Amino acid sequence: MAILRVREIRRMSREERMRRLSELRAELSRLRTMVKAGGAIEKPARIREIRRTIARILTVNSEEDRAGR
Repeated sequence: MAILRVREIRRMSREERMRRLSELRAELSRLRTMVKAGGAIEKPARIREIRRTIARILTVNSEEDRAGR
């Protein structure tokens, strides 16, 4: 799954962002479990990329919420 930029995230619908958010959280959980179990993951930097993308999605959602008030 490619990393999303803010411009791409803003173009998505709210439902699409929430779906992508749940997918990213599931992937992050899976990768963290692999690391905890002592396994080596193919791309360790992927964890950081996923965390940052999750933060971007949450930021766009909160900005929309504040603009809607």
